[in-house]
Amino acid sequence: MKVLIADSFPEQYIESLKELHCEVLYNRSLGGDSLMDELKRFGPNILIVRSTKVTGDMFIACPRLSLVIRAGSGYNTIDVKTASERSVYVANCPGKNAIAVAELAMGLMLSLDRRIPDNVIALRAEKWDKQEFSKARGIFGRTLGIIGVGRIAREVITRAQSFGMPVIAWSRSLNPERAAALGIGFCESPLDVAQKADVVSVHLALTPETQTFIGKDFFKQMKPGALFINTSRAEIIDHRALREALKTKSIRAGLDVFEAEPAEKVGAFKSGIASDPHVYGTHHIGASTEQAQNAVVEEAISIVREYMITGHVRNCVNLLQRTPARFYLSVHHRNRVGILAGVLDVIRDANINVETMENIIFLGADGACARIQIDGSLSKKQIESIENSSADIFSVTQAALDA
Repeated sequence: MKVLIADSFPEQYIESLKELHCEVLYNRSLGGDSLMDELKRFGPNILIVRSTKVTGDMFIACPRLSLVIRAGSGYNTIDVKTASERSVYVANCPGKNAIAVAELAMGLMLSLDRRIPDNVIALRAEKWDKQEFSKARGIFGRTLGIIGVGRIAREVITRAQSFGMPVIAWSRSLNPERAAALGIGFCESPLDVAQKADVVSVHLALTPETQTFIGKDFFKQMKPGALFINTSRAEIIDHRALREALKTKSIRAGLDVFEAEPAEKVGAFKSGIASDPHVYGTHHIGASTEQAQNAVVEEAISIVREYMITGHVRNCVNLLQRTPARFYLSVHHRNRVGILAGVLDVIRDANINVETMENIIFLGADGACARIQIDGSLSKKQIESIENSSADIFSVTQAALDA
């Protein structure tokens, strides 16, 4: 297997991949055209990235590519649609960076309240202004509102509670009982969170449904002077509506993600909202602690190992949960050469497509069962044809999947 790593990757873990007999090419500065060129030249089977964008054209340029691993949680930087069309697995490493992102969310919260970056800037400019920078409300007793209660949010909740912050939350998966178990208040809607919270922290996954999920109506309901934290994905926020709220409601924001972030690791970045004096921004570094990176890399290597040994892809994000199959075929047979070829010939001649298939081997490796999902029904005559195709076939049964 050829493995191309296009982002930062600890050297000791590269050796782990080589121990799996992988041919590894590591270049953490790849991105855009340079990544495209390397995909064409090296022709990897597996690509590992962090924040580097993987476009549809890149999949087309590298037909040997069969697996892309996002060494992190979100995968919006990968063209999953094209990957799926070209039968390329896309996997991620969820939850491994939850603590790191939660720590940054809390850091942004504290920085906004105590204006820590402005303190530093003033001191570096040889200015002393204790009178101005002594103005802070403190976060003890202030209500934190959480949007989305996944792994990262739960880490934020734990830390906020240790700071003495009451926590309320909304999530599609949250109900009053689960909220009570987490020691937080349950909100019926995102707007309910906006109305009640002194600080809002967003922890939603990016999906078509969450695109610009936090918009004008949400910011309209927020308290004047409230703090807004986003360490999830930029696309979840309507940035025009946020900028308006910064101006009209004295809301201050801590952002780790921005619209149109550069594909390269280092370069120019012009963003109106990043330069707004009411915003403290970081460079999409939520997951970038040594602890988190090592945990993510270990998970990525485990995905590679399992894929090479079994063909299965852990944490795959682009498989259909339910295939178009309407019927289920079970073929019990001896584990002999050519048995399944005869079965598949009958299915093909019936102009029926195989949607999924697995062959289970029993103890002793003599008996086996092929479990085949198909998109049409075989006739009684066709089933008999399969049964009669070999003396090594014991039985064939067919059933409707929705039965």
